[in-house]
Amino acid sequence: MLDQPSQTSTVSGRDWSKLLAPYRKPDANQSIIEIVITAVPFAVFWVAAYLCMSVSYWLSMVFIVLAAAFVVRLFLIQHDCGHGSFFERREANDWVGRVIGVITMTPYQVWRYSHAKHHAGSGNLDRRGFGDIDTLTVREYQAMGRWERIAYRIYRFPLVMFVIGPAFVFIIKHRLPFGFMRAGKMFWISAMGTNLSIAIVIAAVMWLIGWQAFLWIHLPIFAIGASIGVWLFYVQHQFEDSYWAEGKDWTLEEA
Repeated sequence: MLDQPSQTSTVSGRDWSKLLAPYRKPDANQSIIEIVITAVPFAVFWVAAYLCMSVSYWLSMVFIVLAAAFVVRLFLIQHDCGHGSFFERREANDWVGRVIGVITMTPYQVWRYSHAKHHAGSGNLDRRGFGDIDTLTVREYQAMGRWERIAYRIYRFPLVMFVIGPAFVFIIKHRLPFGFMRAGKMFWISAMGTNLSIAIVIAAVMWLIGWQAFLWIHLPIFAIGASIGVWLFYVQHQFEDSYWAEGKDWTLEEA
């Protein structure tokens, strides 16, 4: 027996527009609550992981994983700030995004522009390379030499894609405005300002608890969080029915 179609399947685009209208305008109070219920648990789990080190590092790992989950949630808030959808005022979005960028080790201004270019060219084969995962067509892959194919397969290997790659991107690549090296001082200010802020925070925490304890706690938190974040991004864009086309066959409305 065939399943009956759900009620939502008969809702038209115009109906959905009306249903979603109340959620289009940001609610500042709710946004502040979301920041608090994300930042506070992250800090609590971080401290709990540190305190548990005197008992068992395996016990610390429980809180490290929990803290990593909230790092991902902080990045999601930063993402929404980049889209200008977390607060009504752009200045509020930008400053919250910048502050969170110190925790996520992501220069906000650089990432926001790169991510905007990603959305503008998502699905367009002629506009790849900004904020996405390198993806080749079958024809492009077959035209490559042997070593280029090996390099591409290594790049797409799960250990590289979801473990080594995320750590490289967030810890090393984000330290410079790659892709916008000659695009203007704004991107350098964003990257260098974020780097300086990260250095100050790390130095302060190391002074309080020691560099070894900091590394044993924060590195796995960050590595796990980065892996989760990249995996979430991957499954949103890399699936069997995802659509790609050359520029002449592609429009923003189709993406």
